[in-house]
Amino acid sequence: MSNHTLPEDTLVVITTGAEAKLFRNKAGNGEVRLAAAGMLSPRNLAGDGPAGKRPPESSERETDEATFSKQLANELYRRAHAGRFEHLALVADPDTLGELRPILHQEVTDKIVLELAKTLINSPTEDIEAALARG
Repeated sequence: MSNHTLPEDTLVVITTGAEAKLFRNKAGNGEVRLAAAGMLSPRNLAGDGPAGKRPPESSERETDEATFSKQLANELYRRAHAGRFEHLALVADPDTLGELRPILHQEVTDKIVLELAKTLINSPTEDIEAALARG
């Protein structure tokens, strides 16, 4: 993982513990121009549960966010394994990034070209592009 420009067609995931927005970088030559590529929302939080053990003092919200992080990690693995992306930029608030890092499969982490610990989920696309361009 390094702080260089995003290759064309990089999958960009902007996430929190409650949702994820997916984009593709449609620019090349060191530029960032994002196109929307979908959204992911938590599913079946009560039945799925988080990865690993949760401290008993965890709030319901914390448990739900950990469960969504697990769901996102599984979806990224499924897509990576299916060859649906070669490069990944992962942008998450610091807590979510901390939840995701240890549960991402090696096949996913090998594709990460940029990782940002920022909360950009509600930011306009132009602001996300600028943050990615700065790395």
